[in-house]
Amino acid sequence: MRQYSPDLTPPWKRNRPATEVPAEPDLVVEEVTTGFCGAVVRVEKTAQGPTVTLEDRFGKHRVFPMEPRGFLLEGKPVTLVRPSAGGPARPTRTASGSVAVPGARARVARAGRIYVEGKHDAELIERVWGDDLRVEGVAVEFLEGVDDLPAIVAEFAPGPDARLGVLVDHLVPGSKEWRIARSVTTEHALVVGHPYIDIWEAVKPSSVGIEAWPRVPRGQDWKTGVCRALGWRVSHTGEAWQHILSRVHTYRDLEPELLGRVEELIDFVTAPEDQDQGQL
Repeated sequence: MRQYSPDLTPPWKRNRPATEVPAEPDLVVEEVTTGFCGAVVRVEKTAQGPTVTLEDRFGKHRVFPMEPRGFLLEGKPVTLVRPSAGGPARPTRTASGSVAVPGARARVARAGRIYVEGKHDAELIERVWGDDLRVEGVAVEFLEGVDDLPAIVAEFAPGPDARLGVLVDHLVPGSKEWRIARSVTTEHALVVGHPYIDIWEAVKPSSVGIEAWPRVPRGQDWKTGVCRALGWRVSHTGEAWQHILSRVHTYRDLEPELLGRVEELIDFVTAPEDQDQGQL
């Protein structure tokens, strides 16, 4: 019979040496007792000892003591230590927060696709998730609106080896977009959305340097109203968008309601062919 050790102490609490890892910014670790996973934001010295602040992919921060064997790095227990002034370079990460794959070539495009409403949506996704999408071989195309979405899905003819993901603006119960999305019923297509009227609004105001996105009266063109309220040139909404896009550097510049939906679509489109996923 197999002999089991009488020591039931969790591995991360056993009194044995663990690799010391400098808590460099953007290093992604998992705290062992809570399972909270995030990137290192800062390290601070307190009366109780050093602490590390982690930020998850939705922008939530949590502070943890830097205890021995208190974290998992790629599944292995490690001890985080304060980085030295001349320490190693920080890990290379993609703008979406994923660990970059050095030297990785773009994968041949999958049959599956992600559709978004317009050019601005596609450019924003490329800015943050472009590296990830190339590694996965996922192409993003824009539709110029979703009024004809059921016909577009039917023409694409999604199947087990060619899933289709669709990102819709202003997808809230009762909206026109919500009714259109509900009409897509194939299990090989997934339609999700964010609550914002336009993709501009999914960029955090603080990243753009404003307190909040202006409220535009119903019936007015939203982008024109935003430009007018912020003192931007009303006749150049494309210029305004380039200004907004230039302020987006990583996932931290986007609202969580968009982050979760894009990640969901990528997971759906890249799922194994034998994995059943229904529409949400």
